[in-house]
Amino acid sequence: MTSTASAPDSGRPLLNRRLAEFGTTIFAEMSALAVRTGSINLGQGFPDTDGPEEIREAAVRALRDGRGNQYPPGPGVPELRTAITAHQQRRYGLSYDPDTEVLVTAGATEAIAAALLALLEPGDEVVALEPYYDSYAACIAMAGGTRVPVTLRPSEGPRDGVAGRRFRLDLDELRAAVTDRTRLLLINTPHNPTGTVLTRAELTAIAELAVERDLLVVTDEVYEHLVFDDAEHLPLAGFPGMRERTLTIGSAGKTFSFTGWKVGWVTGTPGLVSAVRSAKQFLTYVNSGPFQYAVAEALSLPDSYFDAFRADMLVKRDVLAAGLRDAGFDVFTTAGTYFITTDIRPLGESDGFAFCRALPERAGVVAIPNAVFYDHREAGAPFVRFAFCKKVEVLEEAAKRLKGAF
Repeated sequence: MTSTASAPDSGRPLLNRRLAEFGTTIFAEMSALAVRTGSINLGQGFPDTDGPEEIREAAVRALRDGRGNQYPPGPGVPELRTAITAHQQRRYGLSYDPDTEVLVTAGATEAIAAALLALLEPGDEVVALEPYYDSYAACIAMAGGTRVPVTLRPSEGPRDGVAGRRFRLDLDELRAAVTDRTRLLLINTPHNPTGTVLTRAELTAIAELAVERDLLVVTDEVYEHLVFDDAEHLPLAGFPGMRERTLTIGSAGKTFSFTGWKVGWVTGTPGLVSAVRSAKQFLTYVNSGPFQYAVAEALSLPDSYFDAFRADMLVKRDVLAAGLRDAGFDVFTTAGTYFITTDIRPLGESDGFAFCRALPERAGVVAIPNAVFYDHREAGAPFVRFAFCKKVEVLEEAAKRLKGAF
């Protein structure tokens, strides 16, 4: 029997209007372009090697032992929640209750979504640092909130004793962005895509503003273990008056190079975490059962692992940065994350979208236009992001191809 059913012809778009501005993500588009052209993919931020073998084997053991193969507990397995709190205490002196102040999520992306869906009402304003990870804008929209971007802008010369050209936060602009409708600040440090790490002075000012205006803060700290040179990662929850109003988001994917496992978490007061859990239970409910046990072991690795991981990424940063400069790009200093932002204007270019869409055919390399992370697209138009979480030989080949193309 042939079906004659068709979509209703009401004239109303099928996609919820809150999501109308969001199409296929730039990561999907550029990764597909990399496959189609056989290019080196320095666009999407995933490593091309797996993390520690002992952690992968821990996941295998959990699978074989039947741990996590059925639904894990809603907040996450106790072993992982305990490991998260031990990690926060050991690294930062922050104390959390593993039973009431930790929630395991399907990566940091779900943590962001659940937090914003839980904490926002339609019309609430969210102040976010622009450029921002693309899911921020979509999640704010899904929650019915209004995003208010505060743009990080390029600066020349040293800042707080750290040399190099970087992006900086204008604290006066941040303060001016807060209104009576502001519900929360959405902070990301180390910052993707610019590679900046907020300083103690900047974080102090953010904390003072949040306390003064009685704001909630969601802070995305997934690159906490990837800070370089003289930069230091300082959790915002550790500043005066912030623990009771801050939800901190962490992730195993970036630190242990198992991005496909999708294990993230939030820490905060029982009230905040309970609110996020109320939203999360209707998203994935639970997730990544066997991998949670493996990540619990990963978080207990000695400091030597984290030091070696950071040192390895620093080498890769410097290899790619040198190659990009040699090819003619203006390269911003990356103080954190595994991304480098470049300015393409020295190459005679000014449109990052057009540049990145042509780059695979031109040079056999894929990058991401930073403008996709901006509301003010013109502010990000000349900037392009490259990921350096790849093998050194891959980065060297990419640099060679870029130099040959320009």
